[in-house]
Amino acid sequence: MLKELFTKIQKQDNTYTKSELIEIEKFIKKDIIVKLDDNNYELNSKYKVAIVNVGKNLVILEDLLSEHKNIKIEFDNLNGAYNGDLVLAKRIFNPRSRIKAKIVEVLDGKRNDILVYIKEKSFYTVKENIKLENKGAFKYEDGEVLLVDNKSFDLIKNLGNVKDAKVDELISLHLYNEVIRLEKPIEVKAKMDDEKQRVDLTHLPFCTIDPNSAKDHDDAIYYDKDEKVLYVAIADVSYFVKEGSALDKIAFLKSTSIYLPGKVLPMLPNELSEDMCSLKEGVERYSYVFKIELDLKNKCAKKSQLFEAIIKSHRKYSYGRIDRVLDGKLDQYGDTDKTIFDYLIPLYEITKSFRAKRLEKGYDFRTTELRLKLKNFKVVSVESEKSTASHQLVEECMLLANIEASKKVNNVGIYRIHEEPSLKAISRLVDDVNILGVKVKVQNDVHDTITHIQKKASDVMMSEEIDELIIQSQTQAKYSSKNLGHFGLGFSSYSHFTSPIRRYSDLILHRILKSKQTPENIDDICSHISLNERKVAQLVWDYEDRKYARWANDNIGSDIKVKIVDTDRNRAVSYDSISGLKVTIDNIKGQKLFTKLKVKIKSVDLMTKEIIASIKY
Repeated sequence: MLKELFTKIQKQDNTYTKSELIEIEKFIKKDIIVKLDDNNYELNSKYKVAIVNVGKNLVILEDLLSEHKNIKIEFDNLNGAYNGDLVLAKRIFNPRSRIKAKIVEVLDGKRNDILVYIKEKSFYTVKENIKLENKGAFKYEDGEVLLVDNKSFDLIKNLGNVKDAKVDELISLHLYNEVIRLEKPIEVKAKMDDEKQRVDLTHLPFCTIDPNSAKDHDDAIYYDKDEKVLYVAIADVSYFVKEGSALDKIAFLKSTSIYLPGKVLPMLPNELSEDMCSLKEGVERYSYVFKIELDLKNKCAKKSQLFEAIIKSHRKYSYGRIDRVLDGKLDQYGDTDKTIFDYLIPLYEITKSFRAKRLEKGYDFRTTELRLKLKNFKVVSVESEKSTASHQLVEECMLLANIEASKKVNNVGIYRIHEEPSLKAISRLVDDVNILGVKVKVQNDVHDTITHIQKKASDVMMSEEIDELIIQSQTQAKYSSKNLGHFGLGFSSYSHFTSPIRRYSDLILHRILKSKQTPENIDDICSHISLNERKVAQLVWDYEDRKYARWANDNIGSDIKVKIVDTDRNRAVSYDSISGLKVTIDNIKGQKLFTKLKVKIKSVDLMTKEIIASIKY
């Protein structure tokens, strides 16, 4: 009601109801509203009506009534308000002329669940580390993590104590509103009872190549050397997950599987993700298959067919096993293995040439995946996983299928897009690289500039560090109903087709390709899954940082090797046995970006995940 009231006052709309006039009189007595004449009022210029927007490090008051610049306020001036509340703020005198304000009244406080923890008998928000009113906090022990009502502070759920490493997953899931992952999955009774005549490809020696620990196998490949035809078989998830079903609605809400260290929180129930939709070795499975005729001379797809089929994976391989095969170390193998290796080895040479052509327009970034190994919910080691020959073989096959899928979509569909970075971003990148002592210049276009920078970085053995800066300069890839191309990969058209078990985008694409119809709400779908993708990435980083903080807490006083990654905030990241651990250095003295140092861990806050370290001079 008050939001509408103040909007009316701003617009000089004097059609006030009786109850609104009673409220106006209250505000006149407080000198918050000024009466101009009969039925005309205005807000006292000392005040502003605003929506509270609480960020990680600051609070912004978003002006409800005017186009004036939003005001930043200190956490101490929240006065019981929280994110999303409609508030009345009063401007306070500031001799440095910058406008300041404090909240004097919560006009409309939205009831929300809020995640807090107990420190020194007070409530602190987990997300922003803001101290809240300590009403009722004395009942709990320090370190307890609670879900409470943000107005009454009544307990909704006790997640546990931060001393217990098991609480980390619950914190991350609640913090990023992914508690749906904790709900019991829908019971599924899936059967392969398709009445349509599917193409029988069970005689073809398909194989799957995945990480050693994989339980869900989205894709399988087979290459016919004589016909120069690549088959890419993808789990036919859309057959089992019907549009609009309860299962589909939950899959949409999740929109992606979450991969935590040593654990998967799947988008689909295990009965599908690990069984009926998984292309397991030795069993018949429904699949959606691309048959791609390759043009080996021009290094592209000549033509392709897409059809529903039944396949049987003849072998399940790990990346490591295929790396050894491609390196000439066949290990122990049988007749089936020999048949598969006989096509995988020449296929690798083909995909290697396709990759070389692709990189003429796209980019090869030296990224390393860090895998945290846990025992009793704590980090015991960190393994680095780099892109190897087997990874690149599978990747090129999947890229071909994704490109072919995007070509078969109507003008409006679901595309994976990555827009070209702005000239401003590229200019800033060039400046940053020059500061590091690598002399580069802006070239004819963005692609030439990036490859020029990569060449110069390679010459001075700084490829990994410079690639980090290049990636930071890029726009973020997302989903769109319109085809805007994929800058990073160098493709004019690209979609996600190959992982429907773990990505809702691929499931939508399968339905579009089968029905030849695009959902009416495709823009809403693209927006939702793009936002969720970023949120899930942040959730995983948050969870991993909590595990790093626990390791650091158990190793206070230990020395680690780090490189500086943020000179403004004195942040560095370790690169030795505990790679990926982030620290804030408290005695930095003008060191440059990417300077390598040895530091000692001084203190750790398990809730904020902040690890303080000092340089050993």
